[in-house]
Amino acid sequence: MKKETKIIAGVLAGAALGAAVALILSSDKTGETRDKIADWFCDLIDSSKDKLSDVTDKVKDSLSKVTA
Repeated sequence: MKKETKIIAGVLAGAALGAAVALILSSDKTGETRDKIADWFCDLIDSSKDKLSDVTDKVKDSLSKVTA
């Protein structure tokens, strides 16, 4: 990944995080927004764990092929 791409991805991630925090801290009496954001973060974490698990499995497979 190019340096510029990493910078742009970091800025976009920061903007998204800032927007989420602003929505969480805003005065929402029903709490719907907070619940939606919490669900979104949980889904994001779950998908990240799944992707990390897939990558880990691929690395283990590659290492077993190299050592065999």
